[in-house]
Amino acid sequence: MKSTKPKVLHEVLGLTLLEHVLQAASALNPDQTLVIIGHGGDQVQERLAKSYPAVVTAVQNEQHGTGHAAKIALDALGELSGPVLVLAGDTPLLMTSDLQLTLDALVGKSAAVLTSHLADATGYGRIVRNSDESFEKIVEHRDASETELLITEVNSGVYAFDAKLLRESLSKLTTDNSQGEQYLTDVLSILRREGHEVAAIATLEENILGVNDRSQLAQAGTILRNHINNEWMLAGVTMVDPNSVWIDRTVVLESDVTILPNVSITGSSIIRGGATIGPDCSLHDTVADHCATVIRTTSNGAVIGEGANVGPYTYLRPGTVLGAGAKAGGFVEMKNANLGANAKVPHLSYVGDATIGEGTNIGAATVFVNYDGQEKHHTQVGSHVRIGSDTMLVAPLVIGDGAYTAAGSVITEDVPAGSMAVGRARQRNVVDWVLRRRPGSDSAKAALADSTHKNSK
Repeated sequence: MKSTKPKVLHEVLGLTLLEHVLQAASALNPDQTLVIIGHGGDQVQERLAKSYPAVVTAVQNEQHGTGHAAKIALDALGELSGPVLVLAGDTPLLMTSDLQLTLDALVGKSAAVLTSHLADATGYGRIVRNSDESFEKIVEHRDASETELLITEVNSGVYAFDAKLLRESLSKLTTDNSQGEQYLTDVLSILRREGHEVAAIATLEENILGVNDRSQLAQAGTILRNHINNEWMLAGVTMVDPNSVWIDRTVVLESDVTILPNVSITGSSIIRGGATIGPDCSLHDTVADHCATVIRTTSNGAVIGEGANVGPYTYLRPGTVLGAGAKAGGFVEMKNANLGANAKVPHLSYVGDATIGEGTNIGAATVFVNYDGQEKHHTQVGSHVRIGSDTMLVAPLVIGDGAYTAAGSVITEDVPAGSMAVGRARQRNVVDWVLRRRPGSDSAKAALADSTHKNSK
């Protein structure tokens, strides 16, 4: 990956590669789950502590192969009986159904391996079968003969073993191969030589794709996006253009949501039924309640109330809460602000660190002046207030219920309920200033031709 971050911690649609694998496995309700960590182990443990705190970790300080890793895992887990699944942490497209298929194939066998047929099998271990199509062995790409390299059925890296037989076979591994490592795949050959049956069961090619570079990460993201979008559409979500919609695995959508083109919904976002999102929206950790409409908006950590309207070209920052029927219109930015039911900030305004009551209207080009250079201050605006256009509200400030502010005012003192606040200088007209200071200019010529100038003489 050419990164300071361990490969398994690179993210695709809201989860790390490792978390996608763990999510598929956890749906099986395993008795125990263990992750073998090596390079960047501290970072992996830190992430697991947040997302999968019940998962046990064991450290492979020296990497001597997959078989060596499996030995460390079994030693960490202690005595085991029954089936054991072994998975790779860089296969984000694995499905729970693939894992269940592998476990089902294990019944009556010593081991089972999940396979697939690839058009280009370069780099993958090949599945070698006997003349009766039963499993014989796995040959790693580096160790394969020219004939074996022609095989298209490959190892997915998903195995199911009988725990007792796995432990016994791991003790018999050698390093007699091109990499000088203990291959977990050799366990299957050992079991076969000792007369045990091994099952090899195939799944779809895309399900087993691993990630080894940024290009493969993007490829996995595209496939996963299509899966996620299809699942939501089958659950009653309308997507006008699914190819332009990206939804994290962690997002929750309800039926009758409509998603228009060019939409990204990420993190812990929740979109309730009847809401319309898009076009051109990026929502992160955002809740949009029933029948909300959000267009051309960037939202991070906001709550958008039932029937509220947002956009276009709106920026909702963390801590923003819009009440039912509220409006945050075009070119509005809001941060840590609570907008009451049916209140409106229609356009061209900044609202920061504020509480605004129900039914209030904030005029165009209003700025909540919340920062004094060192600290943020709060503004409280009551219900059914009318803030005139181009008003500066200099916090800390309280505007009482039903109050008005005159357009163009700078409000620095509290406004009592029902009052009109005017905070602007008296206008003074300097007659003929243009004629004296800009003689001969187009402005001067226009002024001389204007009837109002003649009438002022």
